[in-house]
Parts: sequence; C-alpha cells; structure tokens
Amino acid sequence: MGKPQTKRPPALEGDTAAPAGDGAPDHLTEAIELLFFAYRDFISDPDEILIEYGFGRAHHRVVHFVGRNPGITVAELLDILRITKQSLARVLKQLIERGFIEQETGKQDRRQRMLFLTATGRELAQRLEAPQRTRVAAALEKAGPGASAAWRTVLLALVNEEDRPEVETLIAKTPAG
Repeated sequence: MGKPQTKRPPALEGDTAAPAGDGAPDHLTEAIELLFFAYRDFISDPDEILIEYGFGRAHHRVVHFVGRNPGITVAELLDILRITKQSLARVLKQLIERGFIEQETGKQDRRQRMLFLTATGRELAQRLEAPQRTRVAAALEKAGPGASAAWRTVLLALVNEEDRPEVETLIAKTPAG
C-alpha cells in the first residue's frame, strides 16, 4: 500500500509552495511563522500569572473552558481539550484541592462529575483573560474595519472541518452566572 495522499489547499494568489528564489519566505510560511510568534506573545502574559500559582497552560485551558461552560462534565472537557484522562485528572486534582474548581455529582447520571469555577477560580479566569482581551482588542482595532470578521473566518477555517460546527456552538455559548 502506498503513502496516503493528503489534500493540499489551493494556493492563494501570490503564494508559492517553496521560498522565493531570493531567499525571502513565501506568504504561507510568513503566515505560519506569524501564528507561532502571535501565539507566543498571546500566551506570555497568562504564563506569568500562572507561574505565581505553580500552574501551567493545561491549568489555564481547564479554567477557561470550565468558566465558559459551568457544569461541564469531565467527559465533555476531555472532548474539548483532547488530552488524556490521566493528564486532566492531575490538573483537575490540583485545581480542586487549591479551591479553584468544585465538582458536583450529576443529577441524572450519578457517574458524571460536573465542574464549576469557585469564586477564586472565576477571579483567576478573569486575571488570565484580561491581558489577552486587551491584546486582541488592540490588534483588531489596529487592523481596522472588518478585522473581527476576517479574524474569525481565518481562525475558524484553521479548525478541522468536521469540528467546526461543534466549535461554533461552543464559542457561541454565554456562560451562566
């Protein structure tokens, strides 16, 4: 059996598959590198805050998604984060023991564990999100009219196609409380 073929997206006008002959990177390479650098800086402020607590990025993601989805089950959180049960268990244990997250047994299914941020957890979530909101707001303002819609279109298009409807539903939720 041969190597599986991957479907390549069509090149954008002006983009080339390889760096230009003059050594300058093509537009797609620049876009990829900009995404790496943007992510590095986007996450840098929360990383500094997390250090104060002895937490890492996995803690940040758990706090974020539990805060955005009060009552989320452990199974639903695993589906969003796509990490192992073992990794989530370690992070959740720390967040619960330190008073950032509380869990309740499911009302219909007693096997379910529903997760909620405590007041301390909500405070941490706000601290972590504040510099990111400021950074994104400034970038969108600098980019000008239509930037928010373009940003959403590009980022959503980077999500695996089969996951887009679920992601759109998830991000459209307004948290309770």
